[in-house]
Amino acid sequence: MTDLTPQQIVLELDRYIIGQHKAKRAVAVALRNRKRWRSLPPELRDEIRPKNILMIGPTGVGKTEIARRLARLVDAPFIKVEATKFTEVGYVGRDVESIVKDLVEVAVRMVKEEKTTDVQDKARKNAEHRLIRILAGLEKPKKPTGPFEIFGVFSGEDAEINHEEQDKEVKIKGIREKYLRGELENNMVQIEVMESTPVIPGNFGQSGLDELGQGLQDFFSVMMPKRVERRHLTVREARDVLMQQEVEKLLDWEEIHKEAVCRVEDSGIVFIDEIDKIVGSRGEKNLDVSREGVQRDILPIIEGSTVWTKYGPVKTDYILFIAAGAFHVSKPSDLIPEFQGRFPIRVELESLSVSDFERILVEPENALLKQEKALLESEGLFIDFKPEAIKAMTEIAYQLNKENENIGARRLYTILEQVLEEISFRANEYKGETICVDQDFVRQRLEPILKKTDLSRYIL
Repeated sequence: MTDLTPQQIVLELDRYIIGQHKAKRAVAVALRNRKRWRSLPPELRDEIRPKNILMIGPTGVGKTEIARRLARLVDAPFIKVEATKFTEVGYVGRDVESIVKDLVEVAVRMVKEEKTTDVQDKARKNAEHRLIRILAGLEKPKKPTGPFEIFGVFSGEDAEINHEEQDKEVKIKGIREKYLRGELENNMVQIEVMESTPVIPGNFGQSGLDELGQGLQDFFSVMMPKRVERRHLTVREARDVLMQQEVEKLLDWEEIHKEAVCRVEDSGIVFIDEIDKIVGSRGEKNLDVSREGVQRDILPIIEGSTVWTKYGPVKTDYILFIAAGAFHVSKPSDLIPEFQGRFPIRVELESLSVSDFERILVEPENALLKQEKALLESEGLFIDFKPEAIKAMTEIAYQLNKENENIGARRLYTILEQVLEEISFRANEYKGETICVDQDFVRQRLEPILKKTDLSRYIL
């Protein structure tokens, strides 16, 4: 998917997100610029920085979803953070460098999953080979001979039951034939499972203690002996456990960490939400540690700096930053000038209309009505939504957003839950039936919400 043109990127986003074409075009160009950047000569590539994007629009119009889907298109490491979770250096709160550290953790998980897929077949063969030897009695847990050997790992040593190699091969051949026929799936075997080192209690995620906490955890994980637990499992269950053990042996963790860091530096995407909440109060003399100070602390990461993580140093020069905020009270121009300058592309997202709500319910591949139908069909209950019912739900959602807090498309979740609440609760009683949801059905179930809304106008 790395060769997608901006037009193709927009088409892919259209499959999941309704409207907001300006924002889609902006992120499509930003993503395409990365491919263009990689093809440049090194001396010119070092001079070009990503064109970070500032999205302006009310909640629930698709800001986060656009950024998340964009990252999925190219398998880029992606993380969403809320600007309000960070505070100025010297105060209790999350250190802004944790943004990069968390992004690297995401990349490590992504690369690990890819490498695991690559070694899956080999790991399965190794696990089945061990399992057959265990079934044949040729592999047994090593009996500890000293007080410290109880922490040893699965030895894989041959049991001293039969020293004749020929007899062993005959025994293994017979067990393998039964295993391949599936006759041993419910047989019980004993295997050893290594327990993971427990996390050190305490909250180290504060300011400079972040590295100290991580360092202590790494130290104890290396120095403390691994605890091994013997378990009696069926062959079916043991195969999965042994496969996981074999995967861990086959993975090159140094290569995984190195590739994860490179992926973050070259294609990482950070989405900073609620950026309008850290706009400083102009004209006030009191110090607000959750506003301008946070902007100044985040600025070096956006400008380009090196952050030290447990996987090594990470350069943030080419990470794409997408910031977003409603800006109801403040304006983007209220951000400090240096911060504004690092977000050269500004896109205003439009509020959703009734027709947008209708399209959101039915058109995307992950449309809400498709989700609800699939959930209920899993219990044998079929739902038929009539066009007039969909129209009624979208009109009510739009009305509630207009008269109350505007939460955008999230209002549709509330509406659908209310409409289908009774059906979902008694789904087992309607197994094999098809329920028709029409306009009257919708109005009856949403009437309590509408009455509360009307009454709230007159309550002080």
